[in-house]
Amino acid sequence: MTATSVLGRRFARANLLWLDLLSALTAAQLAARLPGLPSNPIGEQLWCVLGARESYPRAARAGSWQGFTSPVTHEQTTDAVVLRAALESTAADVAEWLDTVDSDDDWQYALALLEHETQHHGQLIRYLYGLEIPRPASWQQQYALDEQF
Repeated sequence: MTATSVLGRRFARANLLWLDLLSALTAAQLAARLPGLPSNPIGEQLWCVLGARESYPRAARAGSWQGFTSPVTHEQTTDAVVLRAALESTAADVAEWLDTVDSDDDWQYALALLEHETQHHGQLIRYLYGLEIPRPASWQQQYALDEQF
């Protein structure tokens, strides 16, 4: 088992979690913000995830940061169909890129991307609890949510 194959599997798992979450959310929930706290809508968290998926591989391929862009607009962040298509297409691009990771710079971008995905998972867990949105079973299993300790 190679490090790139482990990274690829971890990223694929992160992507499945996003798809499961998106399947469980309505347009109104995608537009929801945490009440009483500075926060952006759930859908804009996905805008950022998608932007990192587009921007980090582009930077690695170019050899330097090329700026942050997202494949969806802010207006599209409540459209589950558009978000799902973007998650699927960016996941395919990232998987293809991860197969070519071999330099230290590539590894820096690849690990930063996985950290970014995971950080957003943590943020969204807080959103789900704060907005009283049920957590998908895959999220409960992955992050041991709702267990009594």
